[in-house]
Amino acid sequence: MELKFVDPRALKENPDRARRSKSSPQADALLLATIKAVGIVQPPVVAPETEGGNGYVIDAGHRRVKQAIAAGLAEIAVLVTKRAEDGGAMRSLAETLAHEQLNPVDQWRAIERLVALNWTEEAIAIALALPVRQIKKLRLLANVFPAMLDQMAKGDMPDERQLRTIASASLEDQKEVWKKHRPSKADPQVSWWSVAQGLTRTRMYARHASFGDDLAQAYGIAWVEDLFAPADEDSRYTTDVDAYLGAQQEWMSNNLPKRGTIVEVGQWGEAKLPPKAERVYGKPGKSDHTAMYLDREGKVQTVAYRMPEAKKPKGKGDATDAAGTDTGLVATKTRPDVTCKGMEMIGDFRTDALHDALARAPIEEDTLMALLVLAFAGRNVSVDSGSSGTVYGHARLERHAALLFGEDGRLVYDRETLNQVARKVLIEVLSCRENRTNSGIVARVAGDTVGADGFLPNMGTDEFMSCLSRPALEASCKDTPVLPRARVKDTRAALAEHFKEGHFVHPSALFAPDVAELTSWTARHAAPDEADDDTAREVDELEGDQTGATANEHPVDNGHIVEETEAWRVAAE
Repeated sequence: MELKFVDPRALKENPDRARRSKSSPQADALLLATIKAVGIVQPPVVAPETEGGNGYVIDAGHRRVKQAIAAGLAEIAVLVTKRAEDGGAMRSLAETLAHEQLNPVDQWRAIERLVALNWTEEAIAIALALPVRQIKKLRLLANVFPAMLDQMAKGDMPDERQLRTIASASLEDQKEVWKKHRPSKADPQVSWWSVAQGLTRTRMYARHASFGDDLAQAYGIAWVEDLFAPADEDSRYTTDVDAYLGAQQEWMSNNLPKRGTIVEVGQWGEAKLPPKAERVYGKPGKSDHTAMYLDREGKVQTVAYRMPEAKKPKGKGDATDAAGTDTGLVATKTRPDVTCKGMEMIGDFRTDALHDALARAPIEEDTLMALLVLAFAGRNVSVDSGSSGTVYGHARLERHAALLFGEDGRLVYDRETLNQVARKVLIEVLSCRENRTNSGIVARVAGDTVGADGFLPNMGTDEFMSCLSRPALEASCKDTPVLPRARVKDTRAALAEHFKEGHFVHPSALFAPDVAELTSWTARHAAPDEADDDTAREVDELEGDQTGATANEHPVDNGHIVEETEAWRVAAE
């Protein structure tokens, strides 16, 4: 190198300089004051122009030259070095990093420039004393929407997890989300948390996959490496959830053990075993069965279960009279209009329709808040307030509640977000299913209030109608061209064919509860101070035992239900 004194105004800027973002006015003012006081402590590094020029190009020290001009210096000392093959791009980046850390956007741009000049990632990492993984992380910024990059270059950076989510999304998705969350004059800061939330996609990880590369190729699964994950774990993932689950299902079908079966997953993520099956928690026996299923993370899980021994059916001659004499007769039972299985199906239909209505139907804000209160009066809800020994915990409820918090840990009083969270909480809590998750009459009232009857599916199917008795089937022929047949299965087939392209809802599936039942319920809960706690618990248990016992409930006028609901609300207040 050679030390020379030159006019700083004659020096030319290097187009390959690393730092592109403007420095802060405070930093420039501090540098200018230092130069005025003691001059330039470290001379800038310059190189001769390419052939045909007689000037010098700045390789390092652009800010020092700029502030020397501002200070009015006629000459400054510079170090003249040979022109590098890459135009000084690496020297500029290395020298800038040594003096002051570049923001990630400038680092990425400088690295991309070096790659364009035929530098490899490994060579860049060695020259900058950085891990190759860090170079790969910075190059992920190539997947970030340009407008977001400009904002990041101003020093407004997301955290690593948010940046990972943003860089993993498509540019089209980033563009749409950026329209909603870009900064304004009133609020120049970006809520990167909101941006990342809008771009979050479900990931299915390769480390949880049971299938191999052959099925992955068959289903078109392309693994993407999460460069932000720990280096010692398999972080490959895909966002093609349907293809991933399809490959897992095929693997299970091809690897079913003897006496094995594939089962579905229940609401709480548990395996739905066959009716009357008893789960085996210890070592399974030779006659036990194996159920395979996919958990919420897409992993293959197995559980062992045991079926009860089949009982020998009694013949016609097994019936005896009061004296113990064989009568040869069989006692007959009157079949209800809707069987237990039918009531279970209705409970599922109601719950799905109620959840659809809560998610999509127009609901006034006051009604929504009233329903939220109503939901927590359901039999399937218990709250640990310190006054009882019950605990109600639900991870999804916690996730919904987390949507109400901002990055600073304070509640965000955004009306639209609050309404969305209220709907999600109602969907999590309210249920009409014929099991321990049944909310009871409050879910029926809620469904009637939001018009969930309009979301019930077509029940004119052979599967549901097989749960109806002959009188119920023949009653369903009313207002249709279908006439009752001599055989029940013929009537059922004709109704199923008639409603194949139509929409049939059995009256027992409608949400509006019986007025007498609702009045009795409101009366029991109108004066809680006067009721004995033990008696109240017995009533609740009796309610649970009688769930679904009323086989044929009749719809009532919506005005009556509104009046009864209003009476309940006034009494509760």
